[in-house]
Amino acid sequence: MKGVVFDTSIWIEYLRGNSEYFSICQELLENGRVWSLELIFAELFQGAKGKREISLIMDFVSHVPLIDEPLLIIEAGMLSNELNLINEGVGLIDAVIIHSVRKNELQLWTLDKKIRRVVGYDFLFKIDN
Repeated sequence: MKGVVFDTSIWIEYLRGNSEYFSICQELLENGRVWSLELIFAELFQGAKGKREISLIMDFVSHVPLIDEPLLIIEAGMLSNELNLINEGVGLIDAVIIHSVRKNELQLWTLDKKIRRVVGYDFLFKIDN
């Protein structure tokens, strides 16, 4: 089974302890199947409320492998242009996430309807995986 990138929306539900997502997220994390990007963690830090949340997010930064690489953002901008993602309501950060998932043949778990519409069915994580 492929690795999974949790979009910011999934991380938020996991960190809140939402029972609909928590156990599946925990299982994927324990099995080393979760990958991420600095941009996703940056979004989490942006919304963190206090030192405890920052410390918790930092712990995940230390343990979840990152798929950041040189030129990734530039390539994502080119993909965004090619697919006209801006007119689909998909911004550059989400384009970077989409590009990273596709390039690395991972799956994306997201609640964002705009992203789900453009990422491609094969790249979406589905609970029954």
